[in-house]
Amino acid sequence: MTEQAAPGGGADWRTQGVRVVPPDGLDANTPQTPGMSRAAAVGARTGAVGLWAGTVTIDPGARTGAHHHGPLESVIYVVRGRARMRWGDRLEFVAEAGEGSFVFVPPWVPHQEINASDDEPLHCALVRNGQSPVVVALDIAGVEQPVEVAEVDLLRPAHERP
Repeated sequence: MTEQAAPGGGADWRTQGVRVVPPDGLDANTPQTPGMSRAAAVGARTGAVGLWAGTVTIDPGARTGAHHHGPLESVIYVVRGRARMRWGDRLEFVAEAGEGSFVFVPPWVPHQEINASDDEPLHCALVRNGQSPVVVALDIAGVEQPVEVAEVDLLRPAHERP
């Protein structure tokens, strides 16, 4: 863990300041889920203490196995492609996210990422609120016809939500 100092506290900002991780500096030595490739960018190697960030690539037409990340919250940003997310005890819910969209996955939620394109890879950035390498594979037989879920904005009153 890196000790951090308050501004003006005499920190060596050269070694304890901003870190840049170039694309060829990503670390694929991180827990993987069948159907996707994860690579770490930010975590212990950069001195981060409370989050993890990296990339995810899913091949055309591929889908991950069902899994969850325990107590960790995850945010997925779709850089290129179209993501289809399924979630629930039987993967009974589905939503799609295009380029520029953010996807929030709460702790313990069983989910599956799917590349909605059969022609192009799906490229995403991923951030988690911890560095524990929690990836729990689940043996779930998903429903055949999941329920499509529109945007849910918890700041809107319930009677105004779709």
